[in-house]
Amino acid sequence: MADRWALAPTEDGGVELAPLGPDGLPAGPSLREPDLARAVRERPDVVRWVWRSTSEVYPRLLDAGVRVDRCYDVEDAETLLLGHEGRSGEPRSAAAALARLRGGPVPPDPPQRSAEPGAQSSLFEPRAAAGLPLADLLAVYAEQQRRHERAEHPARMRLLTASESAGMLVAAEMNRAGLPWSAQVHRALLDDLLGERYAGGGEPRRLAELADEVSAAFGRRVRPDLPADVVKAFGQAGIRVRSTRRWEIQSLDHPAVKPLLEYKKLYRIRVAHGWSWLQDWVRDGRFRPEFLAHGTVTGRWVTNGGGGLQIPKVIRRAVVADPGWRFVVADADQMEPRVLAAISRDPGLMEVAGRESDLYQSVSDRAFSGDRDQAKLAVLGAVYGQTSGDGLKNLAALRRRFPRAVEYVDEAARAGKEGRLVRTWLGRTCPPAVGAAEAEEAGIPVDDPGGPGGPAEEDSADDRQWTPGYASTDARARGRFARNFVVQGSAADWTLLLLAALRRACADMAAELVFFQHDEVIVHCPREEADTVVSAIREASDLAGRLTFGETPVRFPFTTAVVECYADAK
Repeated sequence: MADRWALAPTEDGGVELAPLGPDGLPAGPSLREPDLARAVRERPDVVRWVWRSTSEVYPRLLDAGVRVDRCYDVEDAETLLLGHEGRSGEPRSAAAALARLRGGPVPPDPPQRSAEPGAQSSLFEPRAAAGLPLADLLAVYAEQQRRHERAEHPARMRLLTASESAGMLVAAEMNRAGLPWSAQVHRALLDDLLGERYAGGGEPRRLAELADEVSAAFGRRVRPDLPADVVKAFGQAGIRVRSTRRWEIQSLDHPAVKPLLEYKKLYRIRVAHGWSWLQDWVRDGRFRPEFLAHGTVTGRWVTNGGGGLQIPKVIRRAVVADPGWRFVVADADQMEPRVLAAISRDPGLMEVAGRESDLYQSVSDRAFSGDRDQAKLAVLGAVYGQTSGDGLKNLAALRRRFPRAVEYVDEAARAGKEGRLVRTWLGRTCPPAVGAAEAEEAGIPVDDPGGPGGPAEEDSADDRQWTPGYASTDARARGRFARNFVVQGSAADWTLLLLAALRRACADMAAELVFFQHDEVIVHCPREEADTVVSAIREASDLAGRLTFGETPVRFPFTTAVVECYADAK
């Protein structure tokens, strides 16, 4: 029996499927089955399933208790291939790919569906998109295999699309599992932080008290939840500010500053994770944000609703494991400089990154006379584009010791400025224009979307529920983004393979992946499996490093904690 099969759901709820050969072409006649789950369950020897969209198929399989080992997501692959070909932004649906293949009019992609709070079933409905008959799907798939061969590095590109599809499986399983959450603990936290709520939906007691303190400090009624009102009040007091962001007002000498900063912090908690959020997003002891793999051009994940990647430290106290279970919380240590060492092949930096000890301290011993803070600023400055003032001096010192690493990001920045394509190690490609969400990841300033405690004020780019417009797309901004992209995007390439390896290691255990963001993963498991999971994370990291970057001295260690409550891991 072929180890690779393609399937396409039919309108009557069944499925059309066919075995595939190594060239991606049918290796036998197509079949029709009345039940999708049974068709997959009866073929346990299939290693990889090819389908249009994981969101269309896999939630239905999970509902029926069917888990697959691997898949190939045609629409996700189309996104990556279009980017690699310099065609970012073109419609990426399977129907659009078929139209391009046959020279017909290309249909636009359907609008992105928003997750609906309070209704778990909505999280598992596929976005509105036209399916394709199996024959058409196979035509698109075969053409994609040919396009892989035309890539700059075909083997790497194939690995990227395979790892992205694996990430889609992980995301679907995490959406179904949910993050264990104690509503009782959450309510107690809110009562303690914000005070009792008044009838009529007004501000809770503590926020009302702070608002009064702010008004008293200005000598007139000021609404701290209105940035324009606060900026005007400071102006009338002889202090000119452009916004109410914390970094801009915290050093001001005015009695309104302290209560205003406290108000902003608590306001954000009330808006982003308050009583209404708890009612909308936590059901049956689980918080279920809809994780979206490949949510940004760098490959970092996002969530579609619920602010799943912006859980404040104080609210993490509500993330409590089931009785008899534990969280294994794993943070990758100093991931960006280790990735830079691997992709630049700088001998000195690879040697330093081959140690599991503090990388910044090792860099400081080589280039900064033991000053760890200077070393960290220099390394992060190279990645994020801090090349003026002290940053320029630090970069010069870093360049003397690690010339290939600095030249690698410098060349990416030059390419970005010139509008050339810039790729991660595996082939993910940076688009020519930089949007606000992507700019936030690279540290490029964007306009404040407003509101105290709003997403941009907290320097978080992981949840795209807001749209503040677009950042500058001039050459300098593109260069800064491209410099960061080659590192952040290559880190995303590595983490996908980490997740795939960890998912496979946990397949025969009760353990379940329940949370992931950039450099942190959480596994929920019975207490007796915790040590095994810790070892599995370490082994998955080593394997992902070898698969992504080849044999290098670079290591990617994790700091792990086995806890009952997420907040105790920090």
